[in-house]
Amino acid sequence: MDALMKGFSMAKEGVVAAAEKTKAGMEEAAAKTKEGVMYVGNKTKEGVVSSVNTVANRTVDQANIVADTAISGANEVSQAATEGVENVAASTGLLNQEESVNQGDYGGMEQGGEGGEGY
Repeated sequence: MDALMKGFSMAKEGVVAAAEKTKAGMEEAAAKTKEGVMYVGNKTKEGVVSSVNTVANRTVDQANIVADTAISGANEVSQAATEGVENVAASTGLLNQEESVNQGDYGGMEQGGEGGEGY
């Protein structure tokens, strides 16, 4: 019976040793898995932040291009409209073609009325 008990005791020690090694191995594997997952997560986060920043910068660039184009177009339309009004005014006699626009408004006199006489 002693031999049997001794054999079971040795088997038990072997199982305990194997269990401890398995536990240590599992803890190490879990730690490495966690490290790997955190690494992938951080790299993914960096990639997403970089992508979002790139998209945001490109959006700003495109908005600036659109705004510049709209301003340029508005300036061209404004210039063409001004020229058109001047042409209509000149052709109908509302504007003397010899006078500049500023002289036409005030008759060439200085502000203050008749010859600048004053107070």
